[in-house]
Amino acid sequence: MQLEVSGQNVEITQALRAYVAEKTERLERHFDHLISAHFVLHLEKLVHTAEGTISVGGRTNPIHADAAAEDMYAAIDALIDKLDRQVRRHKDKVTDHRATRPAEAG
Repeated sequence: MQLEVSGQNVEITQALRAYVAEKTERLERHFDHLISAHFVLHLEKLVHTAEGTISVGGRTNPIHADAAAEDMYAAIDALIDKLDRQVRRHKDKVTDHRATRPAEAG
């Protein structure tokens, strides 16, 4: 999956970039048709905000979520939790849940 991390009023350090990459591996574990992910980290006064958009294969609309916290790492954790729920929900929708019929004897 292609990963892009940018920041507004925040310097994106290697530690932040590595933390986001580590957390997005959790999303790939649940659904392997993820094409790209774009994360924007904001800092406005004392509120750290993380926004994320994921492009999923076979879906025209990307999955988007955002989260805010007093700490950037906590905001990233909350964002990944939200995206994980949405990815699992999307996977459940596209998965065929019908049971296969056994071959009829005859």
